[in-house]
Amino acid sequence: MADTKYVSAPTEPPPSYDATAHAPDGLLPKPPPLRAPLPLELPALNALRGKRVILASASPRRKLLLAQIGLTKLEIIPSTTPENFPKSLAPFEYVLQTATQKATAVYASEINNASLGEPALVIAADTVVVSSMGQILEKPRSESEHITMLKSLRDGGAHRVYTAVAVIAPLESARDPGYALETTIEATTVKFDKDVSDELILAYVKTREGADKAGGYGIQGIGVILVERIEGSFDNVVGLPIRATLGLIEKVLDQDEEIAGTDEEFE
Repeated sequence: MADTKYVSAPTEPPPSYDATAHAPDGLLPKPPPLRAPLPLELPALNALRGKRVILASASPRRKLLLAQIGLTKLEIIPSTTPENFPKSLAPFEYVLQTATQKATAVYASEINNASLGEPALVIAADTVVVSSMGQILEKPRSESEHITMLKSLRDGGAHRVYTAVAVIAPLESARDPGYALETTIEATTVKFDKDVSDELILAYVKTREGADKAGGYGIQGIGVILVERIEGSFDNVVGLPIRATLGLIEKVLDQDEEIAGTDEEFE
C-alpha cells in the first residue's frame, strides 16, 4: 500500500552547467523559487499541531528558533511576574528559577481560559551573560552602561552565557500538581576579540541592536563582529538552545504514558 505521507522527488530537471555559459547576454535563466523544507515528522511535534502552544516570552529570536522546528503557530504571552531573584544566586540557579517562574505563571493564568481552553504546552526561557568575574549581566539600562558592559566583556577574557528552559504540559491523570514540568540549563563560553576597538564598541552601541539583550550584544546580528570564538551551542547564545528544547518537549509530552505505565504496575 502506498505511503500517503511520502512526497515524491521534484519532477523538474536538475540545473545545467552549460545553461549560463551559453545564454545570450541579458537572457540568463531565472533561478527556480526556493522551496520551504518539509516539516519535521516527529510524534511530539505532530501531537501539538492544531493545539495551543504558548511561548512565555516576547523575544522574536526565540519565536524564530521555534519556527525552525515547525512550531510556527505560537501564542506569545510573556510572563508579567517580577523577576526579582537575588543576583547572589549561582548563575545556573538564577536562570533556572526565573525560567520556571515564567512557565508556571503563564500556565496558571491560561489553564482556565474559557474561550481557548487550556494550553497543550508552555515554553519559557531565561538567558543571562556572566562575566569572567562571575557577575550576572542582563540588559543594559543606559548607553553608558552598555558601553562599559561591552568593554568589560572585551577586556575580561571569556564569559559564559547561560540559558534555562522550562516546558509545561497538562497531565490527563489526576496526579498532583496536574501538569508535567521539565527543565534544562545550557552554558556556552564566548570570547570577544581583544583587538575590538573602543570606536567599534561605540559604533555598535549606537545601532541599538544590543539594547534589549542580556550582555548587550546579539551574536546572530551585527554583534558577531565583536566575537572571536564560542565553545558550545550558538543558539543558546541567541536565547534558546533549540535541540535541548525539543528534547524537553518530547519528554514532557511522554509524562502521561509513563504515569499510566507506573499505575498499571501497582494495580
